[in-house]
Amino acid sequence: MGDFFTLVDWAVGEDAGFWWKLIGVVAVWAVPITVWVSIVGLFSIWLERKVSAHIQCRLGPMEVGPHGALQTLADGVKLLAKEDIIPQGADRFLFALAPILSFVGSFVVFAVVPFGPDLIIADLNLGIYFLAAIGSIEAIGVIAAGWASNNKWSIFGAVRAATQVVSYEIPLSLSLVTIACLAGTLSTIGIVESQAGWIWNWFLFRNPFMVVSFLIFYIASLAECKRAPFDLPEAESELVSGFHTEYSGMRFAIFFLAEYAAMYVVSAIGAVLFLGGWYTGIGPLDSWLATSPVLGNVVGALVIITKAFFLVFVQMWLRWTLPRIRLDQMMYLCLKVLVPIGMFVFMAAALWQGVFPVEDLGGLGSKFGLVWFIVLLVGTSVWVKKTIAQTKGHAGANFLDHEARLGHDVGVN
Repeated sequence: MGDFFTLVDWAVGEDAGFWWKLIGVVAVWAVPITVWVSIVGLFSIWLERKVSAHIQCRLGPMEVGPHGALQTLADGVKLLAKEDIIPQGADRFLFALAPILSFVGSFVVFAVVPFGPDLIIADLNLGIYFLAAIGSIEAIGVIAAGWASNNKWSIFGAVRAATQVVSYEIPLSLSLVTIACLAGTLSTIGIVESQAGWIWNWFLFRNPFMVVSFLIFYIASLAECKRAPFDLPEAESELVSGFHTEYSGMRFAIFFLAEYAAMYVVSAIGAVLFLGGWYTGIGPLDSWLATSPVLGNVVGALVIITKAFFLVFVQMWLRWTLPRIRLDQMMYLCLKVLVPIGMFVFMAAALWQGVFPVEDLGGLGSKFGLVWFIVLLVGTSVWVKKTIAQTKGHAGANFLDHEARLGHDVGVN
């Protein structure tokens, strides 16, 4: 924790009292991170509206700002002006506290996410445990919102959210443990530094099993964020709006902002754990950037932000592509598919690391993992293309058969 207070001591003085240091922590770390999380959330909301519009052959928001870039800000101002309504019979304290807890769950995790070699608030020795523990605060806010609203649809949504988050913490933790095993550390900075060098040193390509581990992490993170196809706590056709049915005005906006901030947080964590963090994957370029601390931190921040937003885009793509699954399907996928596969991947990845260490054989094991990833990607693309072609063929055949039957019926009549 020494690094955490270095800048604070510089701002308020090493001999400052407790309250001055608390003010320094708020001014130096809390305010900038709150601003950053808010900007990320606002941009992510606008991005999803544009992505969904283009997927559906629409334009999306276009009126406020260039290409609708300020539409989300205008919506925020509108929500600020709305009346804040608390339902009759609701627990007023918990009702007001729940949105704050949800936002804090997405906010505090940023403390251990490194955006560069020196751009981290707290390089904790137990950073992975911190991610798993603090990330669950958001679920507490959701449960509190459902309970405090005095609404049956809200409590149903909260129970679904609690079930979903608790269940998918297991496969998510298995992916985190696999990364910690390969990196030999629980520090997020240490995990990124263990992926230095060429792109095949990234944990995604470290061995053939890590691709599966990344998929488990990504699917579990979708469930943790309650994103489609795991948006059961907010199923409009069943629960009106789920746990935030009774929320309006700025409190609803905080829930909305927390959801998109959580999307970016899990994507940034995925970039740190599997995609090399701030490293570009080009060994000589990363070595040259390391000679300049300022340039290295700036470029590193841009690299990890780009990787994170790519994963956010994939989340949005999946939301507007896949239908919502049923509750029993969600639990089956978690407990009977992801958990057994995650346990197997953990043991297999550790065994592969022992047989093909990165330092030996010129990184042969990692290069094989990269080749396997490319083969898997190409094979999946071919399978998807073939499936789409077959689907179109069946649809065309069914259409022609329907036309033939219709013509026959007309001729008979």
